[in-house]
Amino acid sequence: MPSKKALVRRPSPHLADGLVTHVERQPVDVELALQQWEAYAAALRAHGWETIEVPEADDCPDGVFVEDSVVMFRNVALIGRSGAESRRPETPAVEKILAERLGCSTNRVRTPGTLDGGDILKVGDTVYVGRGGRTNAEGVRQLRAAFEPLGAQVVAVPVSRVLHLKSAVTALPDGTVVGYEPLVDSTAAFPRFLAVPEEAGAHVVVLDGNSVLMAASAPKSAELFADLGFTPVPVDISEFEKLEGCVTCLSVLLRDLHT
Repeated sequence: MPSKKALVRRPSPHLADGLVTHVERQPVDVELALQQWEAYAAALRAHGWETIEVPEADDCPDGVFVEDSVVMFRNVALIGRSGAESRRPETPAVEKILAERLGCSTNRVRTPGTLDGGDILKVGDTVYVGRGGRTNAEGVRQLRAAFEPLGAQVVAVPVSRVLHLKSAVTALPDGTVVGYEPLVDSTAAFPRFLAVPEEAGAHVVVLDGNSVLMAASAPKSAELFADLGFTPVPVDISEFEKLEGCVTCLSVLLRDLHT
């Protein structure tokens, strides 16, 4: 059985009713979204990740964006508390799988704290947390309290131009932070920053030391990464992009459960 595990969650039949904040609402093809989700999960499996499905949450239109429910550091899970109240019912099933099936130690963000997993970018032991619409100062404080004793260095950065921190920046396998500059509040927060030519190019999921999963809508960025010696793995997620989703939103990769 693969040692690399990825949490995923099938899209709700009500996906088209998902929240939008920084974009105009567009029609969403739910059937196409399911096909795209299946191809996304297949791409994870093709690169050695065992996909573990969180039970469907039909009454939660945004439940497919499972990343927002939890933040992992080593084998410790911090269960989020979304700044969007309608998304809070998504978390119990995620917590149950992490605790009962995967044996993770779990903590929860508690009121008045709010924190979405999409606001967290881990680069080695550095944990960047976006302070914006979905994650508040108390959520940042609770994140520090949960992970700094485990060796994390928590760095708070402002987020005002996009929904989540990882809507603006992610990181390549070598730790270089990549982002679409018009949407990044401050590039100075990141010791190594590489600007990409497309908004969707700012979003990568590190599959291994060489390969990055990314949206098919960023071909120029894919070419840039290939020129740097990485292997882009493009997937079409057009229906999720209409809801401010990106490749990072659709999974939680559990890399180091036993460290």
